[in-house]
Amino acid sequence: METKDVLLKLRTQKGLSQEELAAKIFVTRQAVSRWETGETIPNTETLKLLSKVFDVSINTLLGSPRKLVCRCCEMPLDDGNMSRETDGSFNEKYCKWCYADGEYTLDYLKRYGEIGGKEKLEEFKKQLIDELNTLLQTEGLPTVSKLNMLSGEYINLEYTLPNGEIVKFLDDKQTYLGNRLKAEFGDRFIGIAANMDFLLVCTFEENGENPELVIYKKR
Repeated sequence: METKDVLLKLRTQKGLSQEELAAKIFVTRQAVSRWETGETIPNTETLKLLSKVFDVSINTLLGSPRKLVCRCCEMPLDDGNMSRETDGSFNEKYCKWCYADGEYTLDYLKRYGEIGGKEKLEEFKKQLIDELNTLLQTEGLPTVSKLNMLSGEYINLEYTLPNGEIVKFLDDKQTYLGNRLKAEFGDRFIGIAANMDFLLVCTFEENGENPELVIYKKR
């Protein structure tokens, strides 16, 4: 969808006339009209104002030309999971689990402080990758090459055990090291989660649907 169509749709959904929208963002009605006919597009500062009025990201206003991912956990971003600043504006660099209200929520140097800081954390990640790949090769699964910081709230899936019991293995409030890999066959993904105490491997469909536990191993 082009910017002109996005703006027209959002203005209509808000029930605003061109004059009313123009007044909210300090431009003329003619400027709004030119945007909606595709003659021009709003400048950067005006896009920021429109973002606040319509409560959507600038990327959405521009017709979503970029595939946005969180710079921390590499989660695909959309308006529903994108982070915000203290004034409520969107921060298009991070997801809401990694950054919120002007602060990073996953302070890995603090949470993993007992390892000895960032340098030691990277060493620990390499150690986990080696351990995970040993397990995955046994199961014939893809190779792990990178681990990201992930919020437990985002990756804490429910698994059905053979006895019918439904369980979760993670803590929503904790931070884990993990990744998502594409399975070599079918439409499923391989999910990885680990910390100092355990390694977890699962499979799931798009959006975390129909998860199945493959490995849960104490370290």
